[in-house]
Amino acid sequence: MASASVVRLGRFQKVRRYLQYQAHENPAIFWSVALGTAGPVLLATVPPIRRNYFGYVTPEPIPMSYPLPQRKRNPDLKGYDD
Repeated sequence: MASASVVRLGRFQKVRRYLQYQAHENPAIFWSVALGTAGPVLLATVPPIRRNYFGYVTPEPIPMSYPLPQRKRNPDLKGYDD
């Protein structure tokens, strides 16, 4: 009777062999799936690594409107001058 570790190893060997077969027979599909699954994983892991280990600070948000001058408006101006 086979032990549990041998059975588990057999499962992983089957998965590895199937992935190797797909990489050789259908490389475009294999790498599409590999990169497609890597994207969400990287999205969840890269920002905390950048913050904790490399000191990345989130930049200030860009202004959504033009800042108004901090003075009284000149009533003599005409058009778009300010």
